[in-house]
Amino acid sequence: MRYVKLGRTGLDVSAITLGCMSWGDPSRGGHPWVLDEDAGRAIIRDALEAGITVFDTANVYSGGSSEEITGRALRDLARREDVVIATKVHGRMRPGPYGAGLSRKAILHEIDESLRRLGTDYVDLYQIHRWDPAVPIEETMEALHDVVRAGKARYLGASSMFAWQFAKAQHTAERHGWTPFVAMQNHYNLLYREEEREMLPLCADQGVGVIPWSPLARGRLTRDWDAGTARTETDEFGATLYRDEDRSVVETVAAVAARRGVPRAQVALAWLLHQPVVTSPIVGVTKPAHLADAVAAVDLDLSQEELDELGAGYVPHAIAGHR
Repeated sequence: MRYVKLGRTGLDVSAITLGCMSWGDPSRGGHPWVLDEDAGRAIIRDALEAGITVFDTANVYSGGSSEEITGRALRDLARREDVVIATKVHGRMRPGPYGAGLSRKAILHEIDESLRRLGTDYVDLYQIHRWDPAVPIEETMEALHDVVRAGKARYLGASSMFAWQFAKAQHTAERHGWTPFVAMQNHYNLLYREEEREMLPLCADQGVGVIPWSPLARGRLTRDWDAGTARTETDEFGATLYRDEDRSVVETVAAVAARRGVPRAQVALAWLLHQPVVTSPIVGVTKPAHLADAVAAVDLDLSQEELDELGAGYVPHAIAGHR
């Protein structure tokens, strides 16, 4: 495994982040395809053995049960000081006006709930899952700063939003002397590259680490276009992200992988890891082979010709992943 700094911080992170949405309790709002605790625990164990140190979850994943499973596994299988735990706040956790969003009341409640479920005194990276237009950004950034000052989070991050929103949040923090975001978790892969227009140049200029979600496009980049999975049959959100015009890119990935004699997932992830602004893609894993491909992609060196070939068929998309 390779380790890199997260943006301009001193925090070393593994070049692959393990996404923890893959396990949870379906009865608590989780997807029907999520793994149970024993299966999730086995993947976390294998990830640790492979040198992965970063584990990304969220309060909303399976109604909090992803945090619980991840926390118990890391407590038993690793030393707390040797792993980076990331979680998120924004999504709805309960009914009522205070059960979601980025108000001070919501943030200060939800960080304590996440820490309780994770079984830890702090998270390494606390991220806002989306932008909240109903709350002044000053209130959100001050509350997040107070979370850091209280020792409940080491660093702050954000997830998918418009570049102007991210810039506004950073400017607000700088103007008041509050803790800024050091990481951006955005939607970026061979099928969706709209982030290259504004967000990624902004992150590169400001030294913000980039930890993309859905680096394999919900698995689309790993199989034939018309092939389905249990997840694709029930993933309503994922169905909105990609379209038939993306087929040619998937076919190109297959062609490059065949020439190299490696699985398609390795090629698609290697392309992402070759992008200078990318720090650590968040890879969701439900099978041992998924983890093996992610780890192998770190050492897969693509030529410039292959990189150009993979990127040539991109079709511009409408904004997908946030509003």
